[in-house]
Amino acid sequence: MTADSAASDRPVSGAGGADAERTVPLVNIANALTASRLLLVPVFLVVLFWAGGHEPLWRWIATAVFVIASVTDRIDGELARRRGLITDFGKIADPLADKALTGAALVGLSALGELGWWVTGVIVLREASVTLLRFWVIRHGVIPASPGGKLKTMLQAVAIGLYLLPLGDVADPLKWVVMGAAVLATVITGVDYAVRAFRLRSLSPRARGADA
Repeated sequence: MTADSAASDRPVSGAGGADAERTVPLVNIANALTASRLLLVPVFLVVLFWAGGHEPLWRWIATAVFVIASVTDRIDGELARRRGLITDFGKIADPLADKALTGAALVGLSALGELGWWVTGVIVLREASVTLLRFWVIRHGVIPASPGGKLKTMLQAVAIGLYLLPLGDVADPLKWVVMGAAVLATVITGVDYAVRAFRLRSLSPRARGADA
């Protein structure tokens, strides 16, 4: 990021079809929500492991922190699109904040012995791979979110929420089913994203020019 972009971000077209342009300030409500989500990750982990990690009260609090952080993901995205507050910082920090929150929850649950490490490994590996692919193709275009990706995100959030809640053994079958669906959606959408990323890069004029 250049010195100019530290104060503002890319210019966007002005209203009324005019060619006038305005800059989007880096400090805005959407980016503030994204930053708050990043800050909530360590708070969530502290609360999750408080009192040994199995005290019902603290598990409810940890779940509440996770839900609040997850909700900010929906809000900051909507605000950025509706108010024209899309910035380069948001494009990078928003998905990183999502991955950090999800990864922290999965690792925490596995460390407490409540979720198999293989589940955490599959999901974290997929999310890290997609993030790297996003940076790999960012100069060639943007890969839009797919319905499958949105379903994957929802399933992950619901599954993690069920594991965080102190529901007892009676909820185990439901937790396994939802987490299984989340893992399946995670793998399928990861493969789909990789295919679209390689296709975008191969069809990009910039990539063809670099290979010439």
